[in-house]
Amino acid sequence: MRLMLKFSIPVEKGNETASNGKMRSSIEALIEQVRPEATYFMVEDGQRVGIVVFEESNAARLAEINEPLFAKLNAAISIVPVLTMEDLHKGLPKTV
Repeated sequence: MRLMLKFSIPVEKGNETASNGKMRSSIEALIEQVRPEATYFMVEDGQRVGIVVFEESNAARLAEINEPLFAKLNAAISIVPVLTMEDLHKGLPKTV
């Protein structure tokens, strides 16, 4: 299943981890772990935010993916299934 993981890092924790290198290493570890098809980074509501789109078939791995972000970056996380246009066409009826 294709998933979109969105994480936001509080400003103080972000400043701390950006300056000591832990943010970079944590994000690199996430990228290596999930091998995403796309990654995006931005600022939203004054916080550092990342969006990572990846395939995962084993729901049990989500804890393994999430926990380092919680523990090392104090990140808030949301994960939702997402569809490509091709997926959407397959799932929608041909006529309504």
